[in-house]
Amino acid sequence: MGESRYQKDDIHLGIVCPMANEKETAVKFVNAVLDQCQGFKQVSFFTVFDNVCKDGAVDLLREFSKKEPRLKVVWSPENKCLVDAYIRGYQEAVNANCDWILEIDAGFSHNPSEIPQFFDKMLEGYDCVFGSRFCEGGQMSESRLTRKFISGGGTFLVNLLLGTKLKDMTSGFEMFTKSAMQGILENGIQSKGHFFQTEIKVFCRKFRVVEVPIHYRSPSKGVNSKILMDAFSNLFRLFKQRLAGSK
Repeated sequence: MGESRYQKDDIHLGIVCPMANEKETAVKFVNAVLDQCQGFKQVSFFTVFDNVCKDGAVDLLREFSKKEPRLKVVWSPENKCLVDAYIRGYQEAVNANCDWILEIDAGFSHNPSEIPQFFDKMLEGYDCVFGSRFCEGGQMSESRLTRKFISGGGTFLVNLLLGTKLKDMTSGFEMFTKSAMQGILENGIQSKGHFFQTEIKVFCRKFRVVEVPIHYRSPSKGVNSKILMDAFSNLFRLFKQRLAGSK
């Protein structure tokens, strides 16, 4: 792998993190992430809120941003789903001319202390670095067995049908160069459920990609049937495109 075009102190780092009702942990989480993002020319933390937020977390972070200029609170009431929130965050980072864009979930389901390994790989010259729960050193805890089965089984099925080779095709802890993210946005994201993370990874196989181990904790509920239907619908859409030679 060739060397990165950049030195760390030349890079404007963008962080994309949709939030909802995380008032209790919001400030602590922002600080924990920013503590891991030292040595950059500039850091911009885009936290995206919409009408799903009912607990006052957006007002709390707006107030916090007055003393933490790296924090950019984005209010996006037009969002119709979680995917819209991520896309808005991606667009904000690209429009701010961020060189690297880190995506991380709020609420400490992703561990901020694992962020530096993403930077290390980007400095080796990769375009995309994907967090993996299923590669050596990766973990998935506090999750129902059904969710583990769906994530692992989904990865196997996607790799089989679409010719991808990652060990985790559904994780959302990841990092991109600006050019890779621009390609993702220009290509478009059609899924409106969690499968959008897989859709992104399928597109990014044309780039230089690598996985790093992460510990993912998810005390949330299982995956509902609507999310599964969206996943199967978009998986077979991409499979048909591959058969037609367009992907």
